[in-house]
Amino acid sequence: MSAITIKVILLITLPVSLALQTRPEDAKLNFTELGAKYGHPVEEYDVVTEDGYILTLFHIPGEIEGPVLLMHGIADSADTFIIRGNLSLVITLADKGYDVWAGNTRGNKYGRRHKYLNPDTDKEFWDFSFHEAGFYDLTATVDYVLESTGEESIRTIGHSQGTTAHFVLLSTRPEYNEKIKGFIALAPVAFLNNVIPPVSTVTKVGPVINAFLKSLGIEELLRDHSAARELIELICSQGIISYALCYILAVSPFAGFDPKRIESDFWEVITGHYPAATSRKSLVHFDQVALGRRFANYEYGPSENFRRYKLLRAPSYNLGEITTKVTLVVGQNDALSRVKDVDILRSLLPGDPKYHLMEPALWNHLDFVWANDMDKYLYPYIFSSLEEFEFE
Repeated sequence: MSAITIKVILLITLPVSLALQTRPEDAKLNFTELGAKYGHPVEEYDVVTEDGYILTLFHIPGEIEGPVLLMHGIADSADTFIIRGNLSLVITLADKGYDVWAGNTRGNKYGRRHKYLNPDTDKEFWDFSFHEAGFYDLTATVDYVLESTGEESIRTIGHSQGTTAHFVLLSTRPEYNEKIKGFIALAPVAFLNNVIPPVSTVTKVGPVINAFLKSLGIEELLRDHSAARELIELICSQGIISYALCYILAVSPFAGFDPKRIESDFWEVITGHYPAATSRKSLVHFDQVALGRRFANYEYGPSENFRRYKLLRAPSYNLGEITTKVTLVVGQNDALSRVKDVDILRSLLPGDPKYHLMEPALWNHLDFVWANDMDKYLYPYIFSSLEEFEFE
């Protein structure tokens, strides 16, 4: 590398690095450090999946019997449940004495390890979607928690893709319906039949975007500490103007407009943790769900489908296999988990799942993990559901 090249790189990266140093402290702390800051020492464990991925699992021990496992959404990590500090779901659960576990799925900053594959050099590492998040990652995580605690069953809370992973697991491995005694689905995603612009617009051009990324050999998206990721963080963490540009104009249209609950100061904390990377294939699979108007396995094309599934078309997930007690919690203003789509899911789940429509009319997709008034509107319902699962 020439001296001129080095100077150019320094001229670009040094201002970014210096600017990022001015972020709020919570934007720079990891899950374990945030737990310690807010009064709860965190234990870390390695969970190894059947197909060799190594995932970090966080644990805050509690006195209330029965573990509670949290699973995050797409391009996210366990951090999402703790970055609100004392108001976060993790700290609130821990303060109340719950035995809290927070999992991670492959590909994010806590899931970039594998027994044999290198995420930086092996494209095979990124050959996964939400199917693997449920079939392998959630499976291994649930088993690890049960083995560690000696319990026979667990209560779980998922957000966005964290709910999708549950629906995959419980429908493809029915035996896990006995291991998960109750599941709270925040902003559940299984069907995307009723999304509206700009989400629907992006899904329609999804195949073109996918072809472009594939032509460039891009399998990992928004890698943590990458130049692109740090540039996004820099642009979106510089006060009220960045907040207006990144959250109100760029993010809200895809999540639901509700600036009251995610203020500009906290937005700077969010950008230190999100996005946390995902695979190209993960976005493609959700795009297939939207365009195909069904909750189905990954579509590889007729010949590969037949090899994998013995069918020419990827099979739908059999939601009728799910017997776990499910609670669906929905936002009226959620642009990704639309009320009408959750109604489709609800009609296909056996046993008349519990259903709760959030009171604030503007409650959106991100408010379930980051709203500044979760304690008032969301947590009472979460705790009542957890207690019902415990005593059923």
